[in-house]
Amino acid sequence: MKLDFAGLDVRATYQWMSSTILPRPIAWVSTISPDGKTNLAPFSFFQGVTANPPTLMFVPVNSRQGLKKDTVRNIEALPEFVVNLVSHTLAAQMNLTATLLPYGESEFEKFGVAAAASTSVRPPRVAAAPVAFECTLDRIVHIGEGPLAANVIFGRIRTAHIRDEVLGADGLPDARKLDLVGRLGGEDYTTTREIFTIERPD
Repeated sequence: MKLDFAGLDVRATYQWMSSTILPRPIAWVSTISPDGKTNLAPFSFFQGVTANPPTLMFVPVNSRQGLKKDTVRNIEALPEFVVNLVSHTLAAQMNLTATLLPYGESEFEKFGVAAAASTSVRPPRVAAAPVAFECTLDRIVHIGEGPLAANVIFGRIRTAHIRDEVLGADGLPDARKLDLVGRLGGEDYTTTREIFTIERPD
């Protein structure tokens, strides 16, 4: 089949993109509002950008009503955040934090997600996350307008917290031990437990 994206509505475009760009790692992002209320939300348009300087990006799209997510509002007001990675054991809690709550109501408190103090930014991190990247805002790039338009948030990584038990014999994180979940299409997910190796060419 052939798809002409110019002829698709926004919702159909999102469905086709999210069911073909696979698997997508999940950024479980914690922020804090100007009056100190914590927020925690998952985003599956997420990736590392460069090591020089250490930078990552994630993309909260606008709501179906064209409104910015609470995460974006918080980062615009207080330009710091933590990107927590999601292991299989945390997947159910992560999914609950996608629930739409009134602005200022904490997902940490509502869904019983244990928090830990960060060391270089004000928002807390998820205590049980296998990896947490503390970031300061580099820039926000707005793409499109209205429903499902993008707010591409670039963060400069200041500190990383990596649980000792996910390290392999080489001292680096082992994907099997991380057991991270990735987003597929619809309500499906995958994990990093199944791995195959291909030697890179010279």
